Order: sequence, then structure tokens, then C-alpha cells
Amino acid sequence: MAVACSRAPQAEVAPASAPAAAAAADREPDEQAEKDPLLSEAQVPHEVVAEAFVTAASPADNLDSPASWIAPDGKRWVITTAKKSGELVVFDGDSGQRLRSVGGKGSAPGQLDRPNGIAVVGDKVLVVERDNHRVQVFSLPGFESLLTFGAEDLGKPYGLWAREKDGGIEVVVSDNYMLGADEETVPPLADLGHRFRRYQLQEQGGTWSARLLQSFGDTGEAGAIRIAESVFGDPAHDRLLLAEEDTAVGTRLREYGLADGRYRGRDIGADLYKAQAEGIALQACADGSGYWIGTDQFKDRSLFHVFDRQTLEHVGAFAGKVTANTDGVWLDMHGDARFPQGVFYALHDDQAVAAFDWRDVAKALALKECAQ
Repeated sequence: MAVACSRAPQAEVAPASAPAAAAAADREPDEQAEKDPLLSEAQVPHEVVAEAFVTAASPADNLDSPASWIAPDGKRWVITTAKKSGELVVFDGDSGQRLRSVGGKGSAPGQLDRPNGIAVVGDKVLVVERDNHRVQVFSLPGFESLLTFGAEDLGKPYGLWAREKDGGIEVVVSDNYMLGADEETVPPLADLGHRFRRYQLQEQGGTWSARLLQSFGDTGEAGAIRIAESVFGDPAHDRLLLAEEDTAVGTRLREYGLADGRYRGRDIGADLYKAQAEGIALQACADGSGYWIGTDQFKDRSLFHVFDRQTLEHVGAFAGKVTANTDGVWLDMHGDARFPQGVFYALHDDQAVAAFDWRDVAKALALKECAQ
């Protein structure tokens, strides 16, 4: 297991020019293709499921990832990271109406710089900040900043997964540190042993703290994550699914053990993903069954692969009528009058949130009902 280091290694190369550095800072490591992949050309079998709604476009925000929360009054919020504005944008989860935004670009508590991954655990929302090299924890509903952590460990964090554990919160963060002045060169395999960091958060006397428990990442040809972003865990099956976005080796999901952080020797969707593996969500049913949803980020319309939770076998795929270029996704199985069996949220082209009624997805793919 790799030992934690203070910051990702950097190659000794000449500095980039100011315009080149600025362009690189605004581009993701996976945005290198000469031609955008299109679902219309990929000939991947799928069902078309109409969106329940798509929020009003806000391209100036550069939205990335959503997470939902049920407010004390029973209303569903969708909290979305905005990379450009450095804010969290809150939408009504049943109508798509924009409710408010919080934060703002900066490094002080409560401010954000290039927020990407997001997760909600209880009444806490955790947000990855790529350019502040940290994770920030807010309390809901007021968005008070409770804690920032990881700045001494993380080089270029992107995604995270979190759960309640041991009286606190366990967090797994992906760290997409790269080499070169433009930070676009994948490090040697031997240097990928800390692609992921595991933290334990605890609260004592009203104050939160974070402790780094583990740094991990396979360094073998088969199991290494070259371009890391999305990560999602399934404690009931001791499983982590990690998105490998590097098309040079084949984009797919890799299976690691949740408890030990070791590569299980199995990849998911290696023959299915044609664009880039992105956001991951899990439908976790009470009996251990359910479904994984994995995003293939086509530029014209995103494709969402569905896999059996237990066997990881592919059971089908769906796309919306308009939802495209999706980064983050979130599945909320809380039922209400608008979405009795839950709702699946997906980012649309960096500027809006699309919602899919889970009943429509389940009907299109003949999925089993899920007991919560």
C-alpha cells in the first residue's frame, strides 16, 4: 500500500505560457479527443426515456455534479456543483426550479474553487474542490462550513463517495494528479498508488475533524486507474466501482474492494463503454439486490448503462431525449407525490440538471421493483 504524500509529483518541464496554462486549467484531463464521440454513430443498443424535466440552462455556472437531500419540510433539493462560479446551485428536486446559490469563488471557509464531486450524508453535504486541493463539509439546510480537509494530501481531487460509519463519516476521494506543466500527462504506473484517499470524519464537542486512513490505487497494468474521477461504494457487497476514463487503455469501470482498496481483477463494461466512463450511481435495495448505473459521456446524448448490483452483469442501457455530455449523476430512491419510486438526476451539457422518473427507467428496461 502506498504511503500518503503531501502533493502529487510534478515533471521537470518548462512552464506553460499564460494562455496555455489558463486553457489547461479550464479543461479536464479527459477532454483530449480530436473528435467528440457521438451516440448517434456508436450503434449501441439502448432505450430512450423522456426526461421528467430539464432545468433552465445556466452555462455561466459550468455545472458538474448533483446530489439530493430531503429538507425538513419534505421538499427535495438537488444541490449541484458549479465549477466556473465556485458555487453550489440548489434546485427544487421535483420541479427543477432554481432556488438559490451559495458559496462563491475563493479559499476561505464557505468559498469554493472549481467544485466537482459532491455527496450528501445525513444533513451534511461534502464537496470536492479541485483547485483548492481539498474537500469541504457543509451543514444543511444553512450551508454552514464545518470542515475543510485533504489539502496536505490531495493534488487534483475530482470525485468522492461517503457514508455514515463508526459514528462519523467515511470518505473516499479520487485524486487525478497528473504530470507536466499542463497537467495532462498520466504518471508512470508505479506512481498511481495513491489515486484514492480514505478519510474518517468525526465530530466531538461540536467540532469536526478528519483523519487520513489510507492511500491506495493499483499500480499494475490491468488494475491501475490512469484518469480518475467518479467513485462509488457498496458496503453490503464490499465493493468500490471506479471510473477509468482513459480511452487509450479502454474506458470502463474497475472493481476494487471497499474494505482493503485492492483491485479485484474484474472490469465492468469494457466492451460497452464507447465514449468515457463518468458518473456512477447505485440503487441499493434492502435485500441486497438492485442496480448500478454508469454513465457513458457521449457529446450528443449521454448513455446510461445499468448493471445488476450483485452479479455486475449488464441488463440494458437508456438515454434521454436531450440529456448530453453528462458528468455527475445521483439516484434518489425517496418516494414522493411527484416521483413515487424515486428519481435519477444527470447533468446536462455543463449547464442544466435533467431528471428521470425512475418508474419510466424501470419500465423501459423491465427492472425489478426495489424494497427500501
